[in-house]
Amino acid sequence: MFGLETGIFVLLALCLLAACAFEFINGFHDTANAVATVIYTNSLQPTQAVVWSGIVNFIGVITGGVGVGMSIVNLLPVELLIDQNVYHSIAMVLALLFSAIIWNFGTWYFGLPASSSHTLIGAILGVGLGYALLPENTMGVAAVNWDKAKEVFAALLLSPLIGFSLAIVLMFTLRRTLSKGLRKQLFDEPHPGQLPPGWVRILLIITCTLVSFFHGRNDGQKGIGLVMLILIGVLPTYFAIDTRLDIKQLQPDLAVVQQKVGMIDKSQLSTVDLDRIKTIDVSLASLQPAITTGKYEQKDAIQIRKALLTISSTARKLMDSDAVKMSVADRSALSKAATVEEVGLRKFTDHAPFWVILMISLSLGFGTMIGWKRIVVTVGEKIGKSHLTYAQGASAELVAAATIGLASGLIPDFKAPVSTTHALSSGIAGAMVASKGIKNLQAKTVQSIALAWVLTLPVAVILSATLFMLFRWLLG
Repeated sequence: MFGLETGIFVLLALCLLAACAFEFINGFHDTANAVATVIYTNSLQPTQAVVWSGIVNFIGVITGGVGVGMSIVNLLPVELLIDQNVYHSIAMVLALLFSAIIWNFGTWYFGLPASSSHTLIGAILGVGLGYALLPENTMGVAAVNWDKAKEVFAALLLSPLIGFSLAIVLMFTLRRTLSKGLRKQLFDEPHPGQLPPGWVRILLIITCTLVSFFHGRNDGQKGIGLVMLILIGVLPTYFAIDTRLDIKQLQPDLAVVQQKVGMIDKSQLSTVDLDRIKTIDVSLASLQPAITTGKYEQKDAIQIRKALLTISSTARKLMDSDAVKMSVADRSALSKAATVEEVGLRKFTDHAPFWVILMISLSLGFGTMIGWKRIVVTVGEKIGKSHLTYAQGASAELVAAATIGLASGLIPDFKAPVSTTHALSSGIAGAMVASKGIKNLQAKTVQSIALAWVLTLPVAVILSATLFMLFRWLLG
């Protein structure tokens, strides 16, 4: 029906539209959490709150970089990230996007604060497992980057625990340190339609702003990573590596990799580790002509990306091997040169044009402004039995902002996806418990949120793996 070029163009447009739709629905879910407290404490009118949160999310995405997004994308097997078959790349992207959109939209429709991060990670793991079932894959489930998966899961698991615990601690601290007058203003339930005291209102607007900003820096990057996955798969000549950088800039980091790997004592290594060192040496040699001359053909960009990702993933596996003995300084230098997102070798592969960042920012911002109400009602009315107080709202949002901010790069060399939904809703739960005990929680809502948390991963994995196999069959 379509010529080859027309067919690829249509599929590319569909993939980009699906990525924007995912981020749009992400705005329904996660950013709605940010505005719930200012709305239910009468600090801002709903329209003011969602527009302001949308704008601040936009700013957060633009200033956030791509490290968090790439930490998720790198869960995929390297072979999928460098597959030169355009239709294979499209099948991968459509599978993970459609499965994430289906689950996100379904949980939003029923007003459940499910995690977009959790959903996307499940979808990516599903694609990896679907790939493991293909006859062409000889590595089986080992093709999935399980080490990176452990890091991501740790971040997702800790965010609700941190949110719940720190909210209780913060509420306890406020009760003990504030004067009686200030404590009464913060801890008394707001009267319907009554504005909070001026300083309280400013505090709650600031906390809403912080959650929205750091949400953009964390969750917005995931959408950027997805779009780059699409562009690299379909148009590798233009997007496989960052063409704005001089390729000669790779030389110092490649020298570090060569030096540190060359220093490893090979006498006690297994055959697997020796093969890994050989793989790194071969990849280093393949890059040498381009590094020496500073020139390469555009068609060779995907091969350069393949070599860089191979060095990065193989170096990580070497460092994780018990048989490889390295000093702390050597291990740190090798890690920074080869494996850390957005620095060293990875600054050539982990990149995004400004128009991609702008597109995702707008999608997230508009999603916030349109689909906020269902999740806001759940967070504001259905987690606790009592009306949300100023102290509870501020404590939950401060904890959520801190959790997301720390995972978005405020800690050097640490960027991980965390769940805004889980950090904030668990913060609300912790604040409710701190006020009137565990009986202050609405059991049905808490059970529903917990059920969504438990089901998200297996549902996303199964759905994504099934769609991946289907799209690979349809697209060849």
